Amino acid sequence: MKYITIAQMAVSVFLIISILLQNRGSSLGGAFGADQFGSYYTKRGFEKFLLYFTVILSFFFIALALVSVYVNSRG
Repeated sequence: MKYITIAQMAVSVFLIISILLQNRGSSLGGAFGADQFGSYYTKRGFEKFLLYFTVILSFFFIALALVSVYVNSRG
């Protein structure tokens, strides 16, 4: 149980960092997918990696939370 909690804390820290690194300095329109010119653009390079990394971390976090609930419910 202790290992699951430590893993969940580590994943949560990395998830927070990856979310904070995305769209730094963008306006409210950037939160909904539009850049400052009102059009869409393709994410490339580090932005694309960061997006996929954030999605993977979120799946790991949800999986660890479900495992933690299951282990705690068993006693």
